Amino acid sequence: MKIKENLYNQRIISIDAFRGITIFIMIFVNELASIANVPQWMKHMPADADAMTFVDLVFPSFLFIVGMSIPFAFNARLLKGDSPKIIWTHTLKRALALIIIGVYMVNAEYGYDESKMFIAPAFWGLLAYSMPIPIWNKYPKTFPKLTKNLLQYAGMLVLVALYFLYVQDTGAIGITPKWWGILGLIGWAYLITVVYYWLVNGRLLAMIVFLFVCLIANVLNLTEGAFVQEIGWLSFIAGHMTHATLVVAGVVISLLFFEGTLSEKVKWKVIGFALLFFLTGYLLRPYYEVSKIRGTPSWILYSAGICTLLFYFLYWLMEIKKTTKWSEFFMPAAANPLLIYILPGIIYYFNLALGIKILPDYLSSGVLGIIWSLVFSTIMLFVMRIFNKYKIQLHL
Repeated sequence: MKIKENLYNQRIISIDAFRGITIFIMIFVNELASIANVPQWMKHMPADADAMTFVDLVFPSFLFIVGMSIPFAFNARLLKGDSPKIIWTHTLKRALALIIIGVYMVNAEYGYDESKMFIAPAFWGLLAYSMPIPIWNKYPKTFPKLTKNLLQYAGMLVLVALYFLYVQDTGAIGITPKWWGILGLIGWAYLITVVYYWLVNGRLLAMIVFLFVCLIANVLNLTEGAFVQEIGWLSFIAGHMTHATLVVAGVVISLLFFEGTLSEKVKWKVIGFALLFFLTGYLLRPYYEVSKIRGTPSWILYSAGICTLLFYFLYWLMEIKKTTKWSEFFMPAAANPLLIYILPGIIYYFNLALGIKILPDYLSSGVLGIIWSLVFSTIMLFVMRIFNKYKIQLHL
């Protein structure tokens, strides 16, 4: 892997803003999911529907941003002088951590036999959500090394213990990937993308080719009778290439924007890709419909097109027009996305374990419930501001 000498190497505020906005909306819609009497356009569309809402765009937006950040992350490590071994160790650890956290989260939600669990499921969930903090916290250099090691290894031991304390509804001991969870899906998509990115030295044309390879794999995996479905491991890879398509799309758009200097000129190649995403999604829709739950190609392509246009607007506003002050509200989430994602789960399981009910019934339904979800998301941003100040940041 070679350093990209022509990659713009300054901080891209618009990418941070896009990440922060996406996380804020993610917290909002996750809280909104527990609110009754909410319009359908503020919820995920059912699996059998041929439609998507803005809620169905949140997850692909985060995947897209993961992809946009990959060229900068690799270049930064290469410029720092990291060896391939160090880079690959870091990459594999990050992907594995996301997959592990995702699987533990899923098992906390369902699939257990409460009557046979060795500890209360709510307390199990609280520990499962909390342990990533001591394990993957970004400790400052001044933090005592012995204390850091004790916290990290204690957290790992707790996760191992939680594995054996879990009793499935089938009676089996131990957790299982019923599905990988949002973080797990991100982990697999990230891993597939960075492996290929490394092999092709981040060349734009090669990434464009891989974008269509991922899309074709997704189409074949959803086509009845296709050979991909007949081979277990191939279907597994093709299934994860569904979400890798969005990560690769983010890489491609990032390279189109930032290989070279920032420019006020219209980036016609970016606009062309956005139109290609929409057109291809439209052509495939009669055969595969639009569905986030089913991970259809039309949902992927529409999402990629919308993300491209949204980012173009942010790029124009923040990098060209230098209008950035407004984004400070979202930056705490951009700086600490993993912690702000799992923190509501910690709060939920803490209240459940202790039998605490904070939210009154009148805030659990309708317009007041929507307002509460916005307030809760804003509170999370201020909490992250405090956590960031005191160096409590998850860093994979």
